[in-house]
Amino acid sequence: MPANKTGPAPKKKKGRRGRLVAVAVVLLLVAGIAFGAFWGVNTVRASFPQTTGSLKLAGLTDPVDVRRDAHGIPQIYADTDEDLFRAQGYVQAQDRFWEMDVRRHMTAGRLSEMFGKDQVDTDSFLRTLGWHRVAQREYDTKLSPATKKYLQAYSAGVNAYLKDHEGSALSLEYAALDLQNDYKPEQWTPVDSVAWLKAMAWDLRGNMQDEIDRSLMTSRLDARQIADLYPAYPYKRNKPIVEGGAVNPVTKEFDPKGHGTGTTANGTPGGAAQSLQKQLSALSTSLDKVPALLGPNGNGIGSNSWVVAGSHTTTGKPLLANDPHLAPQMPSLWYQMGLHCRATGPKCNYDVAGYTFSGMPGVIIGHNQDVSWGMTNLGADVTDLYLEKITTDGYLYDGRHRPFTTRKETIKVAGGPSHEITVRSTANGPLVSDRDDELATVGKRAPVGNAAPDRGDGYAISLRWTALDPGKSMDAVFELNRAKDWTDFRKAAADFEVPSQNLIYADTKGNIGYQAPGRIPVRAKGDGSLPAPGWDSAYRWTGTIPQSALPWEYNPARGYIVTANQAVVDEKKYPYLLTKDWGYGARSQRINDLIESKIKDGGKVSTDDMQSFQQDNSSQIARILTPYLTKVNISDPYVREAQQLLDGWDFTQEPDSAAAAYFNGVWRNLLKLAFGNKMPKELRVKGECLTVRPAAGTGPVEDLDKFVRECGERAPDMAQPDGGDRWYEVVRSILDDPDNAWWKTADLPGHPGAENRDQLLAHAMKDARYELTSKLGKNIDNWTWGRLHQLFLKNQTLGTEGPGFLQGLFNRGPWNVGGGEAAVNATGWNASGGYGVTWVPSMRMVVNLADLDKSRWINLTGASGHAYDAHYYDQTDKWAKGELLPWAFGEEAVKKGTKDTLTLTP
Repeated sequence: MPANKTGPAPKKKKGRRGRLVAVAVVLLLVAGIAFGAFWGVNTVRASFPQTTGSLKLAGLTDPVDVRRDAHGIPQIYADTDEDLFRAQGYVQAQDRFWEMDVRRHMTAGRLSEMFGKDQVDTDSFLRTLGWHRVAQREYDTKLSPATKKYLQAYSAGVNAYLKDHEGSALSLEYAALDLQNDYKPEQWTPVDSVAWLKAMAWDLRGNMQDEIDRSLMTSRLDARQIADLYPAYPYKRNKPIVEGGAVNPVTKEFDPKGHGTGTTANGTPGGAAQSLQKQLSALSTSLDKVPALLGPNGNGIGSNSWVVAGSHTTTGKPLLANDPHLAPQMPSLWYQMGLHCRATGPKCNYDVAGYTFSGMPGVIIGHNQDVSWGMTNLGADVTDLYLEKITTDGYLYDGRHRPFTTRKETIKVAGGPSHEITVRSTANGPLVSDRDDELATVGKRAPVGNAAPDRGDGYAISLRWTALDPGKSMDAVFELNRAKDWTDFRKAAADFEVPSQNLIYADTKGNIGYQAPGRIPVRAKGDGSLPAPGWDSAYRWTGTIPQSALPWEYNPARGYIVTANQAVVDEKKYPYLLTKDWGYGARSQRINDLIESKIKDGGKVSTDDMQSFQQDNSSQIARILTPYLTKVNISDPYVREAQQLLDGWDFTQEPDSAAAAYFNGVWRNLLKLAFGNKMPKELRVKGECLTVRPAAGTGPVEDLDKFVRECGERAPDMAQPDGGDRWYEVVRSILDDPDNAWWKTADLPGHPGAENRDQLLAHAMKDARYELTSKLGKNIDNWTWGRLHQLFLKNQTLGTEGPGFLQGLFNRGPWNVGGGEAAVNATGWNASGGYGVTWVPSMRMVVNLADLDKSRWINLTGASGHAYDAHYYDQTDKWAKGELLPWAFGEEAVKKGTKDTLTLTP
């Protein structure tokens, strides 16, 4: 039975009491407890927070009010900063402590303590990176006294809640966990909050996956072919964020000509990339094991934000929109909240509301009484992989042997013995290759050139990453929250070192702006696009780009600013290397076009327009490719029937569109035929097998004309080609070259014998017709994009790895949704892995700087992290329809919308 468009399917909605009884029955069957129905209902209810009346909260100076609206979104009112953040910690623990607890165990490499031996490999990798250690150093040496005070108050609020709640009273997940082990949560610490920024930075780390993928491709593709798959950014077609290249005059600290050499670890193009084949394949597998809280390990993660000046709006003041694209999960990554001082002054500095992270004080994205800000991923290249020449006790650096820096880490395992690892580091960073058995013997057969040192016992791989150096990003959060103007905003941005984000700005006085912050490395040699030789100090990082030199704009003449992961600035106009791997600007240019079409001839943009822009489902690749598809001569009437769906289609991907379903099926099959089947196994979907020639370097030369059965190795949401806007550019570049080699498949056994573009397009249309028939039925009148493109919301622990009955307790969905990959309504999917939604606009907001109480917002799920709570996913139906909720900010508006009030007293 197909899912509906606005609510979970295929289950019918039942009353809340009915759902609780169903839970009770399940718990009775599993746990075998007498009077299980009673126990089950009470277990489910036990963790629901108290939201009315009064509670004592030790450590408060004065009473604090917590006002919740009809969707359970809290607005906190206090008289001191410490009271405000203490209450924030308490309230977030009320709604989301399980989520907070799992996050801190993940960032500390301690998941095995909760979930047992299956998490040891993940913990080992995370301990090697040392996120929690770096967070501790930040707290000890970098953060301001005020920030530490806020973190301590927040922690005290969390711990006050823990003091009176345990087991199922904290969350239903703890009741489920008790069936397996005797885990008990420990006290919350300030460092637990700081460490979350490392997880955020990890998933937004830039081009590391591209660096790995390019290297892995060398086993089957030559340098020219790889270049085809990573085309240059189309600056003339897709505008960068900063069109004028606005930077402050600075003295260059390096020679820009030292960048872009394109050389790899042995000093020759492509050679070292081949030598890293096995190492990087195993490393990619290790990366897949790290929980991707923000998205599929950084691949395809994007966001939209834009701001329109008052000269172009119906309000006469700026309008600012933001919708970060992150992994769908239950509950949503975001937690909506307001933090209000009853009277702002020296004792109490904050009047701010927006989206917070559970487990961290302050507001990450939102507005205060004077300014609003949004974020998208800048995508700066802040990681480098290094090939290291190692021995048993050290490594080679500039011709001399150096000893490793080492430390021991003990991983405690629920229900089993502890596991000890040794973390080894070089001058470039920790050896991430130590965390994989296959990588322990890397390089034994690696074909490296004469410029590289003798292989001896092999090579290792180290990681250099800006987030492994202590910074002040936590200070920046509070600085943003209390910023009053552009000067304050830029000062806060200067401290927002990791992760590197595009920050957009608007204020109530009518100004708009953009600032690129972040700690972005300067390389003495190399461009970071491929692994570098760790034994040569010429490839070291020599510093970071000065904050004063990072791109910015303030009140540009065009009257608007768009950031959607496109190039920040034209590299020919900017002296520093930010990255070689931008998004390709499909979404950003569509937003530019939507704004331009509205303001041409003096038109004005309204709040409704900003909301409708966020819902734009237009497919750029459909607009490019469909005219070619409709001209292909299809003789088979069965396929021709599907082809005719594209006639007159407007290229929008509404959930009820049959044309969108068929086009995306064709797009997926086109990519598979032209590119996917030619990829090495390390990039193809795990379990999907092909008959291919052996990869170069895997056997004797005389065997290369033979064929072998080779199966893919990558998780579906990380496989290539993923179908994003890089692939738009790849296909665009060969569409008018019908005899291009990429269209040809005749030499691959078992594949359709396409000799040119039109033959391959015909095969793709045929394959899509039969694939969609198997999924949606023979009658094309019943096809819809939403039935293919479904959103499931999964609890990130028990909802993905737990027993089936537990997954049913915590997960919700599916929803049939529109939008698609690289659309403004970016409900992303991986074309190699299938049509299911892999990342989403995790929230949406539109801020009205003329009247903040007329702003709008929505979350993907709801305020609560408690399964079966009324606010567990009460915003999802509205989110799926593109609706936004009213966003009250002023005290009178908040009072008007208040449903429950809880007073916390000293």
